[in-house]
Amino acid sequence: MKLVPLGDRVVLKQLVAEETTKSGIVLPGQTKEKPQQAEVVAVGPGGNVDGKEVVMQVAAGDQVIYSKYSGTEVELDGEEYIVVRQNDILAVIK
Repeated sequence: MKLVPLGDRVVLKQLVAEETTKSGIVLPGQTKEKPQQAEVVAVGPGGNVDGKEVVMQVAAGDQVIYSKYSGTEVELDGEEYIVVRQNDILAVIK
């Protein structure tokens, strides 16, 4: 199956961040909060959303930073994704 977002929605796959200390010890993921950094998997068509014209400014493959408590978590085929509105994306990492 494949997720196809509608309107100004964007499907993100959260990037896994392993934390390593200076001495080389890898810290387990549960000790820190999840990072708000993700890769764009799919982008909706944009268009007229809530009476306003929306132009999509991100593309599949972009790495982005998104708002901490935004979006809806979805699991599909054993993979976890986050569906957010484009205005919940704060920055594109270049």
